[in-house]
Amino acid sequence: MRLLVLGGTEFVGRAVVEAAVGRGWEVTVFNRGRHRPPPGVRSLHGDRTAPEGLAALADGTGWDAVVDTWSAAPRAVRETARLLRGRAGRYAYVSSCSVYQWPRPAGYTEDAPLVAGAAADADRTEYARDKRGGELAAVESFGADGSILVRAGLILGPYENVGRLPWWLNRIARGGPVLAPGPREMPVQFVDARDLAEWTLGAVERGLSGPYNLVGPPGRTTMGELLTACAHATGSDAELRWTEAESILAAGIEPWTQLPVWVPPDSEYYDGLHRVDVSRALATGLTCRPASETVADTWRWLREIGGTAPVRADRTAVGLSPDVENRVLGVSEFGS
Repeated sequence: MRLLVLGGTEFVGRAVVEAAVGRGWEVTVFNRGRHRPPPGVRSLHGDRTAPEGLAALADGTGWDAVVDTWSAAPRAVRETARLLRGRAGRYAYVSSCSVYQWPRPAGYTEDAPLVAGAAADADRTEYARDKRGGELAAVESFGADGSILVRAGLILGPYENVGRLPWWLNRIARGGPVLAPGPREMPVQFVDARDLAEWTLGAVERGLSGPYNLVGPPGRTTMGELLTACAHATGSDAELRWTEAESILAAGIEPWTQLPVWVPPDSEYYDGLHRVDVSRALATGLTCRPASETVADTWRWLREIGGTAPVRADRTAVGLSPDVENRVLGVSEFGS
């Protein structure tokens, strides 16, 4: 298989590249050249937002498939897909469950209503419409039968450049009392970027098309299991102090951002983020590794790069300040 990955040096794109190289595929990456690609690939450089920025893709015999992780202006997907139409077999666009309208009911499927106002030729607006616009752009050039829309949920794992799991790992590694958002047994859904990558490549091989919700099965992991795995991976003696949602919200703490992964279980956001139906992906080969493996491998990667994960400039900073955490827990620097 000859694969073109648009991006290919960070997080999901890198996971796709490494998985494809592991399968013995011939891989080309196209990006701005700001980060070193994994070994064993051919690199082409260009800026999709600049005039003539796709010039490096204009020539050549083509590819069996393209994987695109673009998250900004949909017109960049449209221009790239148009250029590659007829020179690539399938177009896999890594989208997001954000393309569904709020509120999302528990167990929503790929047939749920989608956000309004998205367009394939739009400039950058906001994340949900941009991702939906990217989907429309892929389908416009490759058709419903030639495009795969990978609607990812929460993605974690090595190379994460959003900062969610890295923040929890570093916080728990510091030790001491940790504000653990409850309830402890609350199920959470996420997918390891490497599992997403393997499913996507398998979908390309099998000639799949259309939209797929791509995240771990509901109920497979709990908030307690995730944070306990962080403690085990780091070898920390941190004390997880499980705290009810009411106390957290009363302190003005923002779910999802200040306490990554977590949202109150009785909020409208919980069903939309952690109760996604993934039966279609499971029926087409999705397998998910244990949370403990994702956590341990992410911690190993963090230590290899010095402990500080790179964070994309276009994403909201995550994490809770020590002052706020101590105030909620009633802890001072001299103890509780």
